[in-house]
Amino acid sequence: MSNPQDNAGVPLLDVNRDNAPHREEFIEALTEVLDSGRFLFGPDVVELESELAGYCQVDNVVGCASGSDALLLALMALDIKPGDEVIVPSFTFFASVSCISRLGATPVFADIEPGTFNVNPESVASLITDKTKAIIPVHLFGQCAQLDRICQIAGERDIPVIEDAAQAIGAAYHSRPAGSWGAIGCFSFYPTKNLGGMGDGGMMTVPDAGLADRVRLFAGHGMRPRYYHKVIGINSRLDTFQAAVLRVKLRHLGDAIDGRTAVADRYDRMLTDQGMVGEDQITLPTRDKNAFHVWNQYAIRVGGERRDALRSYLAERKIGSEIYYPIPMHKQECFEGTPFRHEGLEETEKASLEVLNLPVFPSLSEAEQTRVIEAIGSFYSSAASRAAA
Repeated sequence: MSNPQDNAGVPLLDVNRDNAPHREEFIEALTEVLDSGRFLFGPDVVELESELAGYCQVDNVVGCASGSDALLLALMALDIKPGDEVIVPSFTFFASVSCISRLGATPVFADIEPGTFNVNPESVASLITDKTKAIIPVHLFGQCAQLDRICQIAGERDIPVIEDAAQAIGAAYHSRPAGSWGAIGCFSFYPTKNLGGMGDGGMMTVPDAGLADRVRLFAGHGMRPRYYHKVIGINSRLDTFQAAVLRVKLRHLGDAIDGRTAVADRYDRMLTDQGMVGEDQITLPTRDKNAFHVWNQYAIRVGGERRDALRSYLAERKIGSEIYYPIPMHKQECFEGTPFRHEGLEETEKASLEVLNLPVFPSLSEAEQTRVIEAIGSFYSSAASRAAA
């Protein structure tokens, strides 16, 4: 486990440090699974699904092998097929779009809001045609998209909404949890997520019992009963070891979110107090007044075409940062030749040139944040000195 006092560096995240306080709980939970021999379909899986159903305020939760599988299974259960169109932002992780292409459907890219980086509902509305069979809003960086407006747009046309909530467990919009608004909510338990396992894992929140049953069928090879296949499904299970770990971490998720929020609040205050907030310097993350943000990422915008230079400057000082996302999906090499539509992605392309994600995790200390802020301040001071020379 790294110790922040050992050197002046600051990691982008430190999974081991965040997990360390719960070590004995993990060992006890994993030992119980080991002794039971029920490595698949064990009681921890059933209990986790029940606990998460309560947490997300939905009637049904279906575990699966990853957040990527959750998105794919959602589309499969909704019978998305070649010739169909699915509206999705281009400023997102690959899995939000690859699930559409894997089924032979066509991604239709909506632009984003410049402040929150979430999909613009009016861009979504402008792209709907008779071929639109689903809309996938992505709750980026831990903050929900404008779900009231998106669901209104979709509901007027009877189009299902699939919430990509991979980064947003615990988030809410108008006090209603992420994953409870759409037909299906898709979550990831990748280790870096707010509720992260010790490997891959995912889940789907499904308000409708019939659709939940269909999702579960597709996740189990389409098999019911055993060796009788009703549909062509896939093999996507949440194993019992991961479920046991996640049950431990779910008990501490509120505290983890509080820790991330405290880090985000300090960044806002420190960056503002140091005079680094401005059009040609740094734009702070926008907080939608209707949203409860869980801060899976703290994403600033760096103006004046200085983003890459600032990131390099931080790296030289052993300060972690990341760019989520440097290349929007509509410009990815793997999608060359793939038919897709959009009506302009100006904000998407601008964000990909300006966004920079700073270290944010529950155990990040104020001293570490001070080092991050001092390094950013030094970057701008050096630039000003060079300009004045």
